[in-house]
Amino acid sequence: MTIIVYDLEMTVRRKKGQIAEIIEIGAAKVGLVGETPQIIDTFQSFVRPVVVTQLTEDTTSFTGITQEDVNTAGTLAQVIREYTEWMGDEEYFLCAWGPDDQRQLVQECRQHQISTDWIVNHNNLQKMLSKIYKLEKHQQMGLKPALEMLEIPFSGSHHRAMDDAINTAQILVKLFDQFQFRRNKLSDEPKFESEVVYKTDHFENLPFAGLANLFPDQQK
Repeated sequence: MTIIVYDLEMTVRRKKGQIAEIIEIGAAKVGLVGETPQIIDTFQSFVRPVVVTQLTEDTTSFTGITQEDVNTAGTLAQVIREYTEWMGDEEYFLCAWGPDDQRQLVQECRQHQISTDWIVNHNNLQKMLSKIYKLEKHQQMGLKPALEMLEIPFSGSHHRAMDDAINTAQILVKLFDQFQFRRNKLSDEPKFESEVVYKTDHFENLPFAGLANLFPDQQK
């Protein structure tokens, strides 16, 4: 079993009508080495925004990501191609901290006509931790407080996708035996099936045989 723990960084929205675009994807691949869960590989890539190409000072201040970082990066379609190839063709579970990254990922993929067939077996680690520790349903623990509660040192910089993905993966590794990962697909979740593309306010396992068809515009 392979588990992909990912994190996204987006452009910062300060005013009504502004949109958020993914500008970085970071991920940690967790697998069993013998019987011990470990981080066995990582992935990181900046993403070039295409709707609003210029980063604001707020975005750079919040994330540390500069205009130069994204200027030379691939588009979301190009980066997702690299990302899914890195994930591999074995069965996998996708995990993120909280619901926001999944929502943003699905929304942008649909907006840019990128297949979402690969977004399967998605699990919210924040929700899973809350269940284990019997937190109130409305209480959503942040990543840093969760690390502190579990006595896991935070490493790297907050609000950077690679660092946040690795720190989240450390929580997964520590609670691996207590987590119960579920298989699912986007069509199981009405909130995603009913979303309208361009709105501003995830198919079967092992979908990689169809990877070549995910980006038909790049095969011309």
